[in-house]
Amino acid sequence: MSWILALHSSSSVLGVGLRDLEAAAGTGATDRLQEFPLGRELSGSLLNCVEAVLPASRWRRLARLAVATGPGGFTGTRLTVVLARTLAQQLQIPLQGVGSFLLMARRLQLERPTWLVQELPRRGVVAGLYGPDGAVLGGMAERLAPRLYADPQALHALEPEAPVVAAEVVVRQDVSQLLDLAALAQQLSLPAPWEPVLPHYPTGPVPA
Repeated sequence: MSWILALHSSSSVLGVGLRDLEAAAGTGATDRLQEFPLGRELSGSLLNCVEAVLPASRWRRLARLAVATGPGGFTGTRLTVVLARTLAQQLQIPLQGVGSFLLMARRLQLERPTWLVQELPRRGVVAGLYGPDGAVLGGMAERLAPRLYADPQALHALEPEAPVVAAEVVVRQDVSQLLDLAALAQQLSLPAPWEPVLPHYPTGPVPA
């Protein structure tokens, strides 16, 4: 049990990552990262894509799972979270759920509290506040969880000094961040029960 599998579907491209902890520790072997531009075909292709990276016959070798919990598309995020929860339950291994905006914040190496913002035409913006914090796993904290703001000016009222940066998924790099966090949690033997891991839907389907 030395592998970590990571799933990311917060955009139209499914990202699947695999890390062999023993190989990484011994030889510096690189991760296996693959992108699948599935769009709305995710529901019928998800399992096939995962097996293209790690066949089901080898799933018993997984030590930990990791999944991006959104914000993202309603169907895509839900499907990967459900699959990750099911595998974690059946294999009885930890499941690391990480917000997709937090993965971006780590990739961007934010040095101060910063708004990550995704514009939604005619609806407003989805925004979350992130910044460095040495007390949390990986050193980057979600200070305000992403939610929908009808008026972008509300961000300045909440945190007037924080800059605003566009929230854009970079699949391979964000999956790599997801693997890094899961590997760190595995190294520290941190518990990660599957039950609390849920998709994050700041835009619906139930209005705020």
